[in-house]
Amino acid sequence: MVLMCKARGKSSITENIFENRFMHVAELQRLGANIITKNNKAYIEGNTKFIGAEVMSSDLRASVALVLAASVAQGKSVINRIYHLDRGYEKIENKLKNIGVKIKRLKR
Repeated sequence: MVLMCKARGKSSITENIFENRFMHVAELQRLGANIITKNNKAYIEGNTKFIGAEVMSSDLRASVALVLAASVAQGKSVINRIYHLDRGYEKIENKLKNIGVKIKRLKR
């Protein structure tokens, strides 16, 4: 979904397995995404210029989507509830630092 936000044009995603898969859409919208959901479809208007914001992850896929969007956003972002992320991506901040992403894990 983040890649579709960055690509030019319109895209859509259909979810047929997990009914709450689009819980992260509101958080991507806080970062500047133009996404509309209707039933089991998400409609994405591309060419998004993400902006920094404080967001909250709801599951593993949402967490990594928010990290990716925040990585290319202008300004600072804070992603809360990253324990979801740790279930699927071991030390992701170190891997992202290796490719030039400015990222830091905060202790709260």
